[in-house]
Amino acid sequence: MQLVIDDARCTGNGRCYALLPDLFTDDERGHGHVVGDGALSDDQAEAARRAVVACPEDAITIKDQ
Repeated sequence: MQLVIDDARCTGNGRCYALLPDLFTDDERGHGHVVGDGALSDDQAEAARRAVVACPEDAITIKDQ
């Protein structure tokens, strides 16, 4: 599984990196970015799903690899 943020949809509300700083970081504009390559372990999958639900712009997705 891979965590992905759609840069075109992200407006920088910050919920992702506030909730899950191990999985997300922000840029100089406050827009969210996935830490590393976005590959998720089984242990991280549930937390990643919470981020998908918490994003008001629906900018976060989890893709099966």
